Amino acid sequence: MQAIVQTRYGAPDVLQLEQRATPVPKQDELLIRIEASPVTAADSMMRRGTPYFGRLFLGLFKPRQAIPGTGFSGVIEATGRDVQTFTVGEHVMGESVSSAGTHCQYVCVAQDDVICRKPDNVSHAEAATLCDGPVTSYHFLHRLGNVQAGHHVLINGAAGSLGSAAVQLAKCAGATVTGVCSTANHEFVRSLGADDVIDYHHTDP
Repeated sequence: MQAIVQTRYGAPDVLQLEQRATPVPKQDELLIRIEASPVTAADSMMRRGTPYFGRLFLGLFKPRQAIPGTGFSGVIEATGRDVQTFTVGEHVMGESVSSAGTHCQYVCVAQDDVICRKPDNVSHAEAATLCDGPVTSYHFLHRLGNVQAGHHVLINGAAGSLGSAAVQLAKCAGATVTGVCSTANHEFVRSLGADDVIDYHHTDP
């Protein structure tokens, strides 16, 4: 398969296109043919190896994982013998958080990892972008924060990937939402459903 490979930290030119062996799924894994994979701000930070404390997890002197990328949307090509929740041919989306990188043609992901079936009315390109900010924000808002109707939610960085998703998710839950962002993003954050907006340049949240 073709894959983007990174063997050192640095600018975008550290990324190279190479041929790699197509992975083989373990007994509890799915082999997914990737149709779309996003490049996020987090991917850029990991490519540079910044902030430096992150290298304790990524690799001190070079990336432990040669293929970058975490989000994906694609089609199941094969399954391990113990897989029961998905079948070959299904369209899925998710995050490869404990497996290989996703800036390649194929990836193996465990069936109980961050993965779900892709809605039919969402393209692969659209679905791939949902796997970073929205998935993380959903976890914090609903599973940890238990946000409900009547709650007041303050969202810092409301114009970013996690923040813009959090504004919409909190609003859908019936909460009153205040977004924190720069002046340039006020109208954008309001368009997502924020009831009020704070400019952090002028007001201490």
